[in-house]
Formats: sequence, C-alpha cells, structure tokens
Amino acid sequence: MTTTTLTRIHLNLASPRVRRDLVDATSLHRTVMLFAPDDLGPHPRHQAGLLFRLEPTHSGTTPPLLLIQTRHLPDLTRLPATYGTTQTRSLAPTLNGLTPGRQIHYRITANPTAHHRLHDDDGRPLPGTYRKRTALTGDQAIAWWHRRATEAGLTLHTLHTTPQPAARTHPNPPATPTPAGRTPRARHVLTRFDGIATITNPDQLRDALLTGIGRAKSYGAGLLSLAPA
Repeated sequence: MTTTTLTRIHLNLASPRVRRDLVDATSLHRTVMLFAPDDLGPHPRHQAGLLFRLEPTHSGTTPPLLLIQTRHLPDLTRLPATYGTTQTRSLAPTLNGLTPGRQIHYRITANPTAHHRLHDDDGRPLPGTYRKRTALTGDQAIAWWHRRATEAGLTLHTLHTTPQPAARTHPNPPATPTPAGRTPRARHVLTRFDGIATITNPDQLRDALLTGIGRAKSYGAGLLSLAPA
C-alpha cells in the first residue's frame, strides 16, 4: 500500500547544491526527483504523486523551507548529505479528516495561466489550434484561484495573495543564444494564495491534495496545504 507523506527540509545555505537549486528551477526539479523511485516509466513525477513547494525566508535569519509530498515513504538517503535537515510525516490524518462544513487554513503556490486564441493583423482568429498561454496576475489570478478552489471542493472566505519569485529554468538542451550573448530561460510566474475556506466536497478536495492544482508542478507549483482553522 502507498502512504502519502510530507517531507520538510530546512535547507542548508552552505551547500553548493542548495545554492544552485535556489536560482535554477531545473536543478531544483532534479534534486526533488531523487524522492521518486526508479523505473516509474515516462512520467515519474506523476506516478510518484510528487509535489513540492519552496517557502522562501523573509527575515534572513532562517533558511528556506522545502516541502515535498509523495505517495510513498521517501528514501532520504538519496539526498546530498549536506542538503538540509529533514522531517517526514504521514498525511493520513489530513486526508482522513476531510469533512463537509469544516473550516481550514489553506496555502498554495500556483502558476495561474489562461489560453488565448491568436488573431491575425485584421483581428481574425488564426486557423487550427494556435493558442498562446499567458500568466495571470492581480485580479485575474484571484479569479483563477476562486474557480480552481471551487473545483477542488472549497468555498473561500478569506484570500491573501503574495507574488513569489518566478521559477526560472535553464533550457535543456541549451537554446540558441540571444543576440546579447545570453541563453534564454523559461520563466514560470508564481503566486501564493493563503486564507480560510470551508470544505464542501471532501472527494474533490482529496483529489486536489493528491494530484495538485494548475500547471508548472515540476517547478514548485500546485501543492495545496491545509491546517485546522
């Protein structure tokens, strides 16, 4: 049987691997994927139920916190020895305690996006499936989270948004250098949503907790956390 767990890692800023992971989302993704067992096929993150979130420090007195959720008990020995201090706990009490009408605190760092149909210079839709994905911020991001929270079985009562550092990735394989001599990097815009909500549909909420919400899950988005209100 699988056991959904949450591992908290207080990162060691003296570690070269940690310092690299904090500035390159691709490097952080590779480190987090050490938590996935080998031989899971072409989609190991999905098969392992692996979601994660980086909680940056604001005071400068405490190291950043990395949260990693998996549907199995992780092998912590696969992490670099000096990466940080770890603590793992089962999420069974949270998953078993989802009842309609219960109020909870929620937190999620997400990548709100929308598709837009591309048009030509005369304003006519381009043929085929030409669509552009754009990042949502401000009121559009808030509206996105209200929709996704409702779909996840929550009714929101309070909502606070905090823009997070964008997840920047080095292209792999390397892209063609720009005219300025720099290599382009992918950028995922992230927003953290915090607040209080009421559980309306435990089954939908359990699915959202286990599978994540939104895009860019490989780069630290989508992990929903709950706590008693």
